[in-house]
Amino acid sequence: MKRSPLRIRSAFTLLEIMLVVLIIGLLIGMAVKFTAGHLGEAKDVAARGHIENYKTILLLYEGANGRPPTTEQGLKALISKPETEPRPRNWRQLLDTPILDPWQQDYYYEYPGKHNQGGFDLYSAGPDGKPATGDDIGNWPRQP
Repeated sequence: MKRSPLRIRSAFTLLEIMLVVLIIGLLIGMAVKFTAGHLGEAKDVAARGHIENYKTILLLYEGANGRPPTTEQGLKALISKPETEPRPRNWRQLLDTPILDPWQQDYYYEYPGKHNQGGFDLYSAGPDGKPATGDDIGNWPRQP
């Protein structure tokens, strides 16, 4: 008696492929659902980190020049020497390019500050991109 050769499967069926795609889709959907709420929170934390970096750089500027840059000179004074009065006495470049907030906007700087009397205000306009609104993230305590 002759035996018939066994058939060897060498490919996936359409049903198996559809099942794998469905499972991958469900996993991606669950991952998006569980992480979506944390993206805004992560951007807030990143903005606070940038502000801390700027504060350190501004303290270096103040230590070398006796005072922080004026509002008019702004954060540009960390990149290029200000031409307006009061001119810094020991200026040196502390940044190559400005640090943008997580929403790809410039940070706002005011000296003297409205929130930090005798110091400076440094803040991001937040997700709405409009300064002086409730979602601003700054170097002052947050109001509940």
